[in-house]
Amino acid sequence: MKILDTNELKEISQQLRRDVIKMLMISKSGHSGGPLGSADIFSSLYFHILNIDPKNPKWDGRDYFFLSAGHYCPVWYAALARRGYFPLNELTTLRKINGRLQGHPAPVHTHGVPGVEVASGALGQGLSIAVGCSLGLRLDNKANHVYVFLGDGELNEGQIWEAAMTAGHHKVDNLIAIVDRNDCQIDGRTSNVMGLEPLVDKWKAFNWHVLECNGNNIDDFISTIKQAKDLKGKPKVIVARTFMGNGVSFMQDDYKWHGVPPNDEQGKQALAEIPPTKYGDFIEFEWEKEINLVSVK
Repeated sequence: MKILDTNELKEISQQLRRDVIKMLMISKSGHSGGPLGSADIFSSLYFHILNIDPKNPKWDGRDYFFLSAGHYCPVWYAALARRGYFPLNELTTLRKINGRLQGHPAPVHTHGVPGVEVASGALGQGLSIAVGCSLGLRLDNKANHVYVFLGDGELNEGQIWEAAMTAGHHKVDNLIAIVDRNDCQIDGRTSNVMGLEPLVDKWKAFNWHVLECNGNNIDDFISTIKQAKDLKGKPKVIVARTFMGNGVSFMQDDYKWHGVPPNDEQGKQALAEIPPTKYGDFIEFEWEKEINLVSVK
């Protein structure tokens, strides 16, 4: 697949947001805020940055991606489906019994999803896994890159900092961590629950290269990833500042939407605020046909 330009990536991001809203409306369960806020990051990763082959998910030359904050999975599932890892209509099965798209992701060898390397959901573990993967690739003299996505509330977990210390000590410079810095977690603002600042200085103290960007600005995020890939000698972390619930006015920057799905009326309002795209929705509700909100391609 060709690498998409910024305008196309923005449209993919909007489609991922529409996908997330519809998935949550169908399941009536799941997380809204983080997935909506990180849609620009996931569109950039899966349609511009990652070296992957959806037809061969276990391709030996692939970049590895680990979602440590497993509750972000609605936007990840949407990105994987849009990229061709599994059929788009399977997005209707989020959190359904006997379905693959569970509330926290599982890999294909445990009846999970192609493109998912390991199960995640117990917060704090993904960075350790990514560090191990990075070290293994280095031992095998392989040039693959490893990416891991972390929530900022997740940084409360002590295991994160054990992994950060390990990565810094071993100088695993094939690793890029991405922190979704939205200052929101389930109980409130991260600054109130457990202060993280000075966050940049903390990572630097663990011997990491640290970059910052606007995670809701695709150009800025992609440019920062390119900078990170060029840096050598240390692991890299990108502190990507985003707004939880970005794209939906009544959800934006509100921690109360961390783990809450929209009801029908809220979902209708959200979809009215997120313009339909040329990519088309994976399902069209009857009420959308009546008010002509969606044009399915």
